[in-house]
Amino acid sequence: MASSHSSSPVPQRSSSDVFFKKEVDPTKHIRPVQSLPDVCPKEPTVTDQHRWTIYHSKVNLPAALNDPRLAKRESDFFTKTWGLDFVDTEVIPSFYLPQINKEHFTVYQQEISQREKIHERCKKICPPKDTFDRTLLHTHDKSRTDLEQVPKIFMKPDFALDDSLTFNSVLPWSHFNTAGGKGNRDAASSKLLQEKLSHYLDIVEVNIAHQISLRSEAFFHAMTSQHELQDYLKKTSQAVKMLRDKIAQIDKVMCEGSLHILRLALTRNNCVKVYNKLKLMATVHQTQPTVQVLLSTSEFVGALDLIATTQEVLQQELQGIHSFRHLGSQLCELEKLIDKMMIAEFSTYSHSDLNRPLEDDCQILEEERLVSLVFGLLKQRKLNFLEIYSEEMIITAKNIIKQCVINKVSQIEDIDTDVVLKLADQMRMLNFLQWFDLLKDIFSKFTIFLQRVKATLNIIHSVVLSVLDKNQRTRELEEISQQKNAAKDNSLDTEVAYLIHEGMFISDAFSESELTPIAIDATSQRNASPNSEPCSSDSVSEPECTTDSSSSKEQTSSSVTPGAVDIMVNEDMKLTDLELGKLANNVQELLYSASDICHDRAVKFLMSRAKDGFLEKLNSTEFITLSRLMETFILETEQICGRKSMSLLGALQSQANKFVNRFHEERKTKLSLLLDNERWKQADVPAEFQDLVDSIADGKIALPEKKSGATEERKPAEVLIVEGQQYAVVGTVLLLIRIILEYCQCVDNIPSVTTDMLTRLSDLLKYFNSRSCQLVLGAGALQVVGLKTITTKNLALSSRCLQLIVHYIPVIRAHFEARLQPKQYSMLRHFDHITKDYHDHIAEISAKLVAIMDSLFDKLLSKYEVKAPVPSACFRNICKQMAKMHEAIFDLLPEEQTQMLFLRINASYKLHLKKQLSHLNVINDGGPQNGLVTADVAFYTGNLQALKGLKDLDLNMAEIWEQKR
Repeated sequence: MASSHSSSPVPQRSSSDVFFKKEVDPTKHIRPVQSLPDVCPKEPTVTDQHRWTIYHSKVNLPAALNDPRLAKRESDFFTKTWGLDFVDTEVIPSFYLPQINKEHFTVYQQEISQREKIHERCKKICPPKDTFDRTLLHTHDKSRTDLEQVPKIFMKPDFALDDSLTFNSVLPWSHFNTAGGKGNRDAASSKLLQEKLSHYLDIVEVNIAHQISLRSEAFFHAMTSQHELQDYLKKTSQAVKMLRDKIAQIDKVMCEGSLHILRLALTRNNCVKVYNKLKLMATVHQTQPTVQVLLSTSEFVGALDLIATTQEVLQQELQGIHSFRHLGSQLCELEKLIDKMMIAEFSTYSHSDLNRPLEDDCQILEEERLVSLVFGLLKQRKLNFLEIYSEEMIITAKNIIKQCVINKVSQIEDIDTDVVLKLADQMRMLNFLQWFDLLKDIFSKFTIFLQRVKATLNIIHSVVLSVLDKNQRTRELEEISQQKNAAKDNSLDTEVAYLIHEGMFISDAFSESELTPIAIDATSQRNASPNSEPCSSDSVSEPECTTDSSSSKEQTSSSVTPGAVDIMVNEDMKLTDLELGKLANNVQELLYSASDICHDRAVKFLMSRAKDGFLEKLNSTEFITLSRLMETFILETEQICGRKSMSLLGALQSQANKFVNRFHEERKTKLSLLLDNERWKQADVPAEFQDLVDSIADGKIALPEKKSGATEERKPAEVLIVEGQQYAVVGTVLLLIRIILEYCQCVDNIPSVTTDMLTRLSDLLKYFNSRSCQLVLGAGALQVVGLKTITTKNLALSSRCLQLIVHYIPVIRAHFEARLQPKQYSMLRHFDHITKDYHDHIAEISAKLVAIMDSLFDKLLSKYEVKAPVPSACFRNICKQMAKMHEAIFDLLPEEQTQMLFLRINASYKLHLKKQLSHLNVINDGGPQNGLVTADVAFYTGNLQALKGLKDLDLNMAEIWEQKR
């Protein structure tokens, strides 16, 4: 094979060269052998004799065209498919297809001519494929024939004589058995076996020699290339040696001195580090005595900072020092002890702060001490100190009440403390004024107590918020510093040599003080590089590295508490923002809890006094005074703590409900007694009641203050004047108006009972209406009071009293409406129902008066006879009764009502007279009887119109006659 390069180990190939091919299984088809790389690509050298081709087809085209089903052969191929009717026609040339001639291929021949020349040149270099294939096939067949003589067992890849089966197959034991007189024959067999194996060996060696001869050129070329390679390596070695000599000279002249200087600088720097390390160890050794000194002065935060700094130095800068192997555990135990000391100290501070005299004007006790304790507890994550403060608040609230009771009881001489041992029993012996003063004192002490608690909690809250604010600002600064570090790292020179001697970096040989500004820009040197040393000085005269310098690396910031105490906040806080926010909320909740505690203790104090029914026995003035005091205390605590506590408010509401029930029952009972003793006669109106009504007319629904002197000189009036109208009333109604005003005033004094008072007042008005109806219309007063009869005057007076109450119902409704919530307006419907009931009652009284006269007319007119004298006795009696009726009601009812009543009475009279005249067959015919009746009617009309206020009354007496049919 021709080589394209002189150094390429590719053997040349001639026309007589053949390729060796491995023996294959004759049952399988022969695969084309892989030839060595050649200049010209070629097809596989040996074709597969067993590959299927078109020449293996057993059916030719004529056989496919013959259709045995036809009687005769078709004329051509198309009749077979399209039938015998197919007519062969001449195809007309297409107008769209051009006529192709030789000129169309000119361009193609010009493009392909160069490729054709290259192809012809390659054909001359490469032998013809058929000759090469025949030579290769002949060589392959010969080699195959020779190798087929060698048994297949020798060709196996896993052939090994140490295998018993393989050994027995190659050397059977029958050839070595000499017993039984068969020695000569066995020897001949063994010799034959040896010759056979030798023959196999020769065949293999011949084939191997043949293959080697085929690749002899390649072997010789490889040897030649090996010698050339050795020459190249020798030259290269010499060049490397020269280069090393030159580098050694350069190193000696230019680098050795400089490196020696760097080594000395590095050694000096290491000596400084060792010196500083020893000084640091000496300082750390003094940590425990320093902590003891700080604890003796209650400097817990300073002690904790010192312990934390020492722990950090031990872990980062003094790690592995044998003499300090126990110091870390000792500091941990000391830190646990400080935790317990801080909790005990905070408990002591809470007790001292909350139990100091309440008369002290100082709001906060030892503010600096409190701030120090809170910082220490936050630093150690001891967040349960608020629970300690809460428990101390509960104890203090109990003690406040107890001390106030003791002080008050000791001032009362009537209470014998030797006989009454229990403090609660002693307190129950106080009268209302004494007990009220005691409650006022308790409320004032609770107010001062809450103000102190708020001041203390504000300090704690400000400390927590300052730590939270510092955490957020520190996080922002870290983000900014990280961005600066990233920018500065990108600007560093990256082409500085790295390794120079004993694995050290050049940066280690420089003074660390030159690198310090970079480290400072990146938060802190220790955080940026945990392996860096605490002091970076290259001289002994630099400042010493101590734990104080280490702790100073923690950035601090200051804030001011409400008491003007500076708070130094360091970064060594282990609390997260979420925990600090939750703690701040807990501080605010603790202030709410303080208010609840005071209210709960006040409720228990009230309940202990209310066991004997003391609060239920209070009169209106006393209860209103108590209610105002409690509402004032509730309002003050809400202003201090920012939230309204509901326990005392609920107790007040409960007592108010009991007071309302008792208030209502007392007045209802009073009204019932008044009604049962009422004789339903017109009563004189005292001047105070007239003033009461006048105050209502001025828009003031309240009981007027008593005027000394002036009221006694004024005489009672006969009627009550309300907005220009005169009301003749009974004494019960006057007291009822006063009771109604008491209800309204109670609503003003205790707004929380407005709805209950409205319900109770509605019940009271309904009771007055129903009971007065029973007594007057139902004639119950005959048995209750002992009246002989219910007169028309009693009825008219009852009606006028009801009218007075109806007049004030809208005023009462407006008063309650102004004090109700909009969602409670539906309760005002009670007044509408009451108004309707009162109007119905008044209408029934009017109907009763008419009914009285109607029965009288029926009795008198049924005996009426049309005869002389004129006027008849019947009409004289009727006029007499009408005059009595007028006399009874005219002074009680207004003139309009009197006229309406008499119109109704006159209508009844006309009806009965008309009925009687019809019975007597007296008609309006102008006869003698008609004249008599006309004379009697004229007498009746004249007398009726002569009555006061009835002169202009239209009687229309013509209706007494029957209409003519």
